Parts: sequence; structure tokens; C-alpha cells
Amino acid sequence: MAKKKAPARKKTVAQKAAPKNAAPVKKKAAVPKPKAAPKKKAATLKAAMSKTQLLEELAENTELTKVQVASVLEELGVIIERHIKKRSVGKFTLPGLLKIQAVKKPARKAQKGVPNPFRPGETMDVAAKPASVKVKVMALKKLKDMVG
Repeated sequence: MAKKKAPARKKTVAQKAAPKNAAPVKKKAAVPKPKAAPKKKAATLKAAMSKTQLLEELAENTELTKVQVASVLEELGVIIERHIKKRSVGKFTLPGLLKIQAVKKPARKAQKGVPNPFRPGETMDVAAKPASVKVKVMALKKLKDMVG
């Protein structure tokens, strides 16, 4: 018979003693996290805002001037254009709100003698369509939750 081995002992690591003349270590006070802005209850509107009204409201709520807000919106338009124009990424996401995508539609050939879906029994001719690029805008979760 073979002898059984004794279980391996765990090695203990000795901690270094703090130097006698060292100053006591102070714990850092817990830094309070900045609170998120309180959620405002969005007031419903009876009519859609004009561009001027939108700029005024954004300027008032963000403490920026109307000129600064207008330049921010203008720059947002430029950034979106750079994302979806020809030979670029083709997608732009405004986080939480919407996603804009350029979708390429292939060309379609002309068709003759296709059944008319609106008048059963009749046939019709469908014209050819050239290839095109369409803009698709999808609402994201935050925007969908605003409606519901």
C-alpha cells in the first residue's frame, strides 16, 4: 500500500508593520455623486412649435443664447449629413432618440402583364425604376417611451 500524503498547508504572508514615525492614514470622505437633473414632467402642447419657438425654449432651458443654440442645431445637421451622404458610413444615431439610415434601393426592370391588385382580373404594366437611396428614420426606446 501507498502512503497517503498529508494535505498541503497554506502559506501565510506576513504583513509589514507600519513605520513608527508615519502619520496615521486618513480615510477619504465619501464624495457625494452629483445628482442627475430632476426629471421634468413634460407639458403637453396644443400646437407644434415653430423653429423660433424651439430655439427660444432651448436657449431658456440650457442658458445659452439663441445664436448658440441655432449654431448647435446647424452643426448637428452637418454631422448627420457627413454620416449619411454617399460613400460614408450610412448611419447616424442620436443616442436614445432616433437612428437615421441611408438605404440603397436597387433598380427595378419594367414588367408587363402584371395582375392589378386593385382590380382582380385585369393586368397592368409596371414602369422601370432607377436605383435610389432612401432615408430611413427609426425611433429608439427613449422616444418610444415618451409616446406610451
